[in-house]
Amino acid sequence: MQDSSTIEAQAPVTQKRSRSLINKLMNMSDRSMAWLFIGPTVVILLLINIFPLLWTIYLSFTNYRANQPTRDIEWVGLRNYERLLNSEDIWGYLQVTAHFVCWTMILQTIIGFGLALLLNRNFKGSSFFSTVILIPMMLSPAVVGVFWTYLFQPQTGIMTYIINFFGNFGPVDFIGNVDLAPWGIVLVDTWMWSPYVMLICLAGLKSIPPSLYEAAEVDRASTFRKFWSITLPMVLPFLLLAVLFRFIENFKMFDLVNELTSGGPGSITELASINLKREAFEKWRTGYSSAFAIILFVTVFGAGNIFVKVLNRVKNR
Repeated sequence: MQDSSTIEAQAPVTQKRSRSLINKLMNMSDRSMAWLFIGPTVVILLLINIFPLLWTIYLSFTNYRANQPTRDIEWVGLRNYERLLNSEDIWGYLQVTAHFVCWTMILQTIIGFGLALLLNRNFKGSSFFSTVILIPMMLSPAVVGVFWTYLFQPQTGIMTYIINFFGNFGPVDFIGNVDLAPWGIVLVDTWMWSPYVMLICLAGLKSIPPSLYEAAEVDRASTFRKFWSITLPMVLPFLLLAVLFRFIENFKMFDLVNELTSGGPGSITELASINLKREAFEKWRTGYSSAFAIILFVTVFGAGNIFVKVLNRVKNR
């Protein structure tokens, strides 16, 4: 135990060190202070993201199976990639994914932009309708999948009643029908995420200076001319940003489609992400599925770079 005299002697030293540390912090530049706070977070995030990526790249060159001992790992080189790129089934899954991504992007862009134009008019109750329209995107994709599964029931689902309102088509099975199932998942994803595109486009519309429209009114420009020369160019960067986000999310879509169809009937709605899950966690072909994951990552990364370059060109006009 230290006596009181020793503690009293150490107190001024401790206080001096504390004051020195405070003075150093007070004299730090804003940039240094910012790195002091965000530096540890950046390091942790890099470790969390980079290590799994490097580990996945390594496993993609092996025959590793997660349900077998690690001592059985063998280096197979590019064999996994060759099997993937020469597999007709894999190209079929990518084609299904491309169909889903293209149609959802087209429909969500048109519907979202149209809703944004309507809500930008600031009519009575526009704030209320904006909030109501945003509700689908606030729900969990798994919840939306279960919800629409009941709506798609051929005997009791509301979709059958809606379609039969326009004619006697009988029970309509959006999930079990080979022709309708791909459009069923497109419909649900469009219903859920069109509000997201609307929100970004609405932000772009609100940022347009009213003086531009006032000048166009003085020049007696038509409504179409104002839309084509002012509205569309000004909101186009926001629209492209929304398309970029939706492309990335839809390319790796899993939970919504898994709840709706689980890739069925057959494999007509089996997206690349669903097949990746089957290979990794049902067949335990970890090395093979890691190679598939890297191919999907490179595809999304390359397409994302193209979108970013186009976006930069539009912004710099």
